[in-house]
Amino acid sequence: MSTDVAVIGFAQAPCLPSAGTTSGVETLVPVFRRALADARLDRREVDFWCSGSSDYLAGRAFSFVNAVDAIGACPPIGESHVEMDAAWAFYEAYVKILAGEAETALVYGFGKASAGRLRRVLALQLDPYVAAPLWPDSVSVAALQARCALNAGIVSERAMAEVAVRSRADAAANPYAQVFGVFDVDDLLGGAYVADPLRGHDCPPVSDGAAALVLAAGDRARRQPRRAWISGMAHRIDAPGLGERDLTRVPSATGAAEAAGLGGDLDVAELHAPFTHQELLLRAALDLDESVRINPSGGALCGNPMFSAGLARIGSAAEQVMSGRARRAAGHATSGPALQQNLVCVLEAS
Repeated sequence: MSTDVAVIGFAQAPCLPSAGTTSGVETLVPVFRRALADARLDRREVDFWCSGSSDYLAGRAFSFVNAVDAIGACPPIGESHVEMDAAWAFYEAYVKILAGEAETALVYGFGKASAGRLRRVLALQLDPYVAAPLWPDSVSVAALQARCALNAGIVSERAMAEVAVRSRADAAANPYAQVFGVFDVDDLLGGAYVADPLRGHDCPPVSDGAAALVLAAGDRARRQPRRAWISGMAHRIDAPGLGERDLTRVPSATGAAEAAGLGGDLDVAELHAPFTHQELLLRAALDLDESVRINPSGGALCGNPMFSAGLARIGSAAEQVMSGRARRAAGHATSGPALQQNLVCVLEAS
């Protein structure tokens, strides 16, 4: 049984404010085709398929079963699903390969956030007895966290705006980004609040999209000309109650980083930080210094398709390694309110 696992292929759909009448199947088919072509695998060579999506977002039960149509009816497949960001489906597939139950896997995530009121739908992830009945929307919950960090002197509104300016400038080179361009910090700070202290530039766009990653073990991965070896991966969870933890700290991210072996030289970190202040909190939690390039793709601030944005951060980090632009990179994903759950994956060149 091999314990060496690598990412050998990655593809994503463009982040769109609305995919119109396009279904999850129609979005996924070209993404699968590109990911498998990048991995130089045939669909029939995939041992295990695992997806991340949400029935609440789709508005119907077992919506992920419909997406399986994108894979094809024959031959029969081994398949699983997580009701959260597909980064956690990626973790499941990784464990499946480590256990010797598969040699190759394709992981995918998809979401059509434009079909409903995303800020309201995400209230369903809160504590069902205390918080969810109050229907606090997701942006207001993030604003609560930002206010705590501002009052503690951990972040500033200017530093948050600087994150937005850098992210949008970097996203200009990303053909899949939804928001990009050259902006001025002072101009952004002159904008109106969406949910005090968050302005429009501090928040991610509502995005429809999908992403897919291909994994392979040991010698199977070594046959590929492009690969990024997974040297460590872990995820941790903080208390779900907003009043049960210090919202200015992210101990689950710190714990995941330590367990994944993040310490040491790092060239790139793709952080799943949907809000500007969350990038600043994560940089502190992961102990990233100024030499690490953060989100060269533009990150979730420039395109945030629900349930695939975290997977895309891992895929974008893997792309940095597979293309030779980085020797060692980290992909990070979050799920839940106010950075409650965090996953860290460390990727290295051969």
